[in-house]
Amino acid sequence: MDRLVVISGIGCTGRASGYFAADSYHTTHGRAIAFASGVKVANPDLKPVVISGDGDLFAIGGNHFIHAARRNVDMLVLCVNNFNYGMTGGQMGPTTPDSAITVTSPDGNIEHPFNLVSVAAASGAVFVARWTALHARRLTKSIEKALQKKGFKFIEVISPCPTLYDRYNRYGSGLDVMKKYREISVIRNFTDPMKAEIDYRTRIVCGEFVDTEKPEFTDLLAQQSDRLQKR
Repeated sequence: MDRLVVISGIGCTGRASGYFAADSYHTTHGRAIAFASGVKVANPDLKPVVISGDGDLFAIGGNHFIHAARRNVDMLVLCVNNFNYGMTGGQMGPTTPDSAITVTSPDGNIEHPFNLVSVAAASGAVFVARWTALHARRLTKSIEKALQKKGFKFIEVISPCPTLYDRYNRYGSGLDVMKKYREISVIRNFTDPMKAEIDYRTRIVCGEFVDTEKPEFTDLLAQQSDRLQKR
């Protein structure tokens, strides 16, 4: 715990960084991964864990996400995906499903949503998983596994938003949504992330999809620094 740094963005998960007995940062909107990258480069012995929402990480923070994954900066990113901007009124975001109702899509969303595990895998993450809030034990195991790996790790957590998204789309209470997760979730470990679809009405593909190894950014940075010093 003395090497853990918990970094959160803005949104429903923003206060998460205050719930850990560890050093933490509550950052500006969309900049959680940029802060985490700075922490890791400044002190490679630290273990940054980013906890933030789908809007924070994949809308305003999307550029930081893909490039931290591409560089393979050692951090774990936990994305709590509730399919909308839940803190600021329930607007649609980059993960809002097709035809879903939100404050800013009252006639149904016409934008194609991101498949977050596909984005993470395509960007170069060495560990990629998805679970729902119902899969607490499986999620815990994936977090444990990811923390043992070096490189950019990503876990998506499908989460209820009963006050806004689920209410607008008539999915019922938080308990109703958890029951729905039990009914429609299927576990398909090592499925091609592009085929690990989410249809909030009928099917959510869960599991660990990517678990691989490749050189980590701060290790390569240190090696480059050593070579330069020897010239």
